[in-house]
Amino acid sequence: MALFATEQKRVPMTDEPLTQSDRTPPARSVRPWMIALVALLGLAVMYLGVHDAREGARIRKGAAAPPFQVARYDGGRVSLEELRGKVVMLDFWATWCAPCAAEMPTLTKLAGEYEGAGLVFLAANRDDVGAAPALVKGFVAQRAPNLGKSVVFADDRMAASYGLQALPTLYFIGRDGRVLESHAGYASESLLRRQIESALAK
Repeated sequence: MALFATEQKRVPMTDEPLTQSDRTPPARSVRPWMIALVALLGLAVMYLGVHDAREGARIRKGAAAPPFQVARYDGGRVSLEELRGKVVMLDFWATWCAPCAAEMPTLTKLAGEYEGAGLVFLAANRDDVGAAPALVKGFVAQRAPNLGKSVVFADDRMAASYGLQALPTLYFIGRDGRVLESHAGYASESLLRRQIESALAK
């Protein structure tokens, strides 16, 4: 009978127990797509965690908006209490924030359109306290000439009371002083228009 040579590992034909090396199957190489999948899952978990943290920090819909009294860029002060009966579009922003800058022309445009219907736009600036007036002046002159009348300076206390964790963050506050809507990040004109009209209708 012919014998065939083989490179496979022979199992000992004895009564001795198998050793660990005899029991262990050969290791399989990890495929690149498996590594990519694990990495994507990790990123998704991180994103959801940050998203949930931001959502959780903001004031819930229907809750009373925290009171504030802040300085205006063009002089004087304004408080939430004196705006009772109006719909307040409160946007936290900074001159260095690219999404804020991209969104600002839309916000000023819509503020002008709906001002007569009872909308008040407050652009709550979060630049460094000492440099903020000069930075806002440059921003208004170069990028948003109609913004000046809406700018207020939000201090750390106000930012904390509104759970600010990202810029831009926008709140719609109803005529009764309660939060109607809020969102963090850039918003399209169509979304903002729908939210304004919904807030004014209440």
